[in-house]
Amino acid sequence: MPTKPHRVLLDRVSGYADEAAAYLRRRRNLRKPFARTYYPGGRSMSFPEDSDQGQALFAAASNLIEVASPRR
Repeated sequence: MPTKPHRVLLDRVSGYADEAAAYLRRRRNLRKPFARTYYPGGRSMSFPEDSDQGQALFAAASNLIEVASPRR
C-alpha cells in the first residue's frame, strides 16, 4: 500500500525540523565565551571563561574597555 502524500510531506518537514533543532543545540553548546591569545610565530591558545587564565584575561579586557571608553 503506498503512503499517503500528506504523510510523506509531514515526514519531510519533521525531518527538517529535527535537523534545525540539532543545529541550534550544537551551536548553543559551541558558543561559550573564551579568550584567545596569539604568540609570535603564529601560535595561539584559547582559554575558557571558567579557567583561571580565562578569568584573568576577561578581567583585563574588561578593565581595558572601561579605560578606553569615552567618558560620560
